[in-house]
This record gives sequence, structure tokens and C-alpha cells, in this order.
Amino acid sequence: MADGSQVAFEDGLQGRFAQDVDREVGDFVLLRADGFWAYQLAVVVDDAEQGVTDVVRGADLLDSTPRQILLQRALGLPTPRYLHLPLLLDASGHKLSKSSAALPVDPADPLPALRHCWTLLGQDPAPLRGEKRVDALLWRAISHFDRARLPARLHFHQPLTTTSPDMSE
Repeated sequence: MADGSQVAFEDGLQGRFAQDVDREVGDFVLLRADGFWAYQLAVVVDDAEQGVTDVVRGADLLDSTPRQILLQRALGLPTPRYLHLPLLLDASGHKLSKSSAALPVDPADPLPALRHCWTLLGQDPAPLRGEKRVDALLWRAISHFDRARLPARLHFHQPLTTTSPDMSE
């Protein structure tokens, strides 16, 4: 990384984020030892190839975004808008994910988990009440989504439960 490789951008939820990539990260891998392209380069090229204009992902990837913006600039590719959502953490403060053996959503009844996540994202639970089909619930969620209600904090220290009374039909 060249000295002075500073990147600042406005995240759609977290606000202004700035990083001195050369000092805080340093050189980073583009081609892995196994011959595969590394995530940072692959995602930049893939997003550009697909014409991605908006990237929404977890806040755990916020600090990798400046590296991607540097690569976009170096390759003459457009920079999409970014929005980094808070992470859902377990009671111990670890990110819930399949890699950490978090319990999966019940495929036979995903509606309680979907409703719970909806409210964790700050959304009004009322429009989803009474919906019994996943596809219909998701369409209602899309039509009632209010970006202004998204919480900006980087992490939720709340275990995922699906039995909260306000999540019922």
C-alpha cells in the first residue's frame, strides 16, 4: 500500500467512515497462495460486472470497504453505495452465523424468526401480523420497509428468539 492511501465514504446507515488503509491495514492479499483470487478483488470485479449500485451487508465488513474502494479506483470501476447493517450477537457477544454453529432457522416454520429479525431491524411488526406464508410475508416486508427506522448501532447483544408475544400472528 502506498503511503497516504486514505479512503473516506458515507455509509448509508453508519455515516462517515474513514480509514488510513496503508497504516491501519497495510498490504493485503489479492491472489491467494492456493491460486484463487482473494475476496477483496473478487467482490470488486464481481460487483462491477453485475452492475451493482448498492451493497447492503453486515457491519463486520465495514472496515473492508475502503480496500474495495481503493481497488475500484485503481481499476477504473464504479463505486457502489454502501449500507452496513448491525450484527446479531449471541449472549456471549459472538456473531450468529453458520460458521459459529448458531442454531439454524427452522425450515418448517421460518416465520417467527423472520418476524423477530424484522423488529430487530427497527421495523413496525404490525404489517406482518397474521401472515402465514413466507412469500406473502416477504412481500409485505418489502412494501412496508422503512429505512429511517434502521438502528445504526453496529451490534445487537440480544439472542435470537422466536417466542416473543408481539411476534405472533
